[in-house]
Amino acid sequence: MKTWHYHSASGSTASTSEENLNELIESGTITASTVVWTEGMAGWEPAAKVLPDLFKTAAAPPPLPPGATSARGKRSHEIDYEIHGESIQMVEIELDPSETVIAEAGAMNYMEDGIAFETKMGDGSTPDSGFMGKLMAVGKRALTGESIFMTHFTNRGAGKKKVTFAAPYPGTVVPVDLSSVGGELLCEKDAFLCAALGTQVGIAFNKKLGAGLFGGEGFILQRLQGDGMAFVHAGGTVIRKELKGERLFVDTGCLVAFTSGIQYDIQRAGNLKSMVFGGEGLFLATLQGHGTVWLQSMPFARLAQRITGMYASGKGEGSVLGGLGNIFGD
Repeated sequence: MKTWHYHSASGSTASTSEENLNELIESGTITASTVVWTEGMAGWEPAAKVLPDLFKTAAAPPPLPPGATSARGKRSHEIDYEIHGESIQMVEIELDPSETVIAEAGAMNYMEDGIAFETKMGDGSTPDSGFMGKLMAVGKRALTGESIFMTHFTNRGAGKKKVTFAAPYPGTVVPVDLSSVGGELLCEKDAFLCAALGTQVGIAFNKKLGAGLFGGEGFILQRLQGDGMAFVHAGGTVIRKELKGERLFVDTGCLVAFTSGIQYDIQRAGNLKSMVFGGEGLFLATLQGHGTVWLQSMPFARLAQRITGMYASGKGEGSVLGGLGNIFGD
């Protein structure tokens, strides 16, 4: 195998084996104008002249078909992911070098060496908005009861690195490609878990008074906008429903998220007798339109209510006597 000698940019002469030439060219160590020499040559020559096959210009790709979008045109970082677990899930995000994922403070479960994290004000989707713009954005987040700070996790290493997020209570992680749902998702205020950098995490005011007063979610919902992957968390099992103009009646606490083509309102749950004694609450959420709805089987508020109610009544699990069992001690 030939040994090649080349004159480096620093002014020194170095040598390499023929099999490593391509690697040195790709790294920029040897350029088209770098002079090289090997046994059999009369003198030093530019690399592009004696090694023309290694300096061929790549052919330009044909134009995209009408309506197609280049992946490089995306605003959000393109991240890979894997969801682990069944009923208590967590999401593992794989980041290429310099890729970033944003998450709610305290959501990180573990991360590999090479991942750097930084707490910032806001989601970083509008880096040129200035201080006042960022302050207004985080002020809106404060209305939902969320922290004004978000944690940005960036791969500063040389290869792919992983970081994993988990929600603070049992449930299901729902991955949503925002580019496939019209670039916008409305969800309950505590549902957002993490998303690719470039995703805008804001709020949406519910315009209808009934939905605001009795909807369980209040006047304010979280609005996720972008063209990358976002992950929301729900309690228990999650079911996805596709609506094509029909109406769907849902317990107000079981609604996780819906796309922008869905109209959200509140209506009375049956007659007065059903409202008082039915056990389904006084109001139901009405969803109608064209789009996708995600529903959860165990809202966190319902779970917390059952737990606090059990301790308030003094009833132990499996105890027929309830609080009387405590009289006998251990």
